[in-house]
Amino acid sequence: MLTSFRTLEFLGLSVWLGSDIFLSFVVAPGAFRVLASNRDQAGAVVGFALTKMHLIGIACGVVILLVRLIRTKAVASMVSPVALCLMLMIAVTAVSQLTVTPKMAALRTQMGSIQAMAVDSPLLVAFTKLHQVSVTLESGVLLAGIACMFLMVRELASK
Repeated sequence: MLTSFRTLEFLGLSVWLGSDIFLSFVVAPGAFRVLASNRDQAGAVVGFALTKMHLIGIACGVVILLVRLIRTKAVASMVSPVALCLMLMIAVTAVSQLTVTPKMAALRTQMGSIQAMAVDSPLLVAFTKLHQVSVTLESGVLLAGIACMFLMVRELASK
């Protein structure tokens, strides 16, 4: 049973990291390459995928924490480096999904078409800043996830 729980922990983190990597390095660049003539549609595709990825990530994080709690039978395991890393990932993902993503969507609606906006438009400038924040948050989640994977492997190797 212990092996099954650990497998679920690693699977959950792998799904989360894999979806983040796939969206960042395949879906987003691919959407903008394939839909080069309609960047608004490409952005809509990426925005849709980002929301789904965030929800999957948060669900994976919660499941991993619950499985760890059941496996260890100790509330103290929730303050281990692995659990703290997971909580950070969940929090950053939630901030991105609940604050940054809706603001970007609202700006996108106000602009009508991003590609038709003047470069110095205040709406486009605000959107670009939020996009940079979004990328930074996603990068943070990815780095924290890699650290979390390392910590999980180290935790397993030390037993």
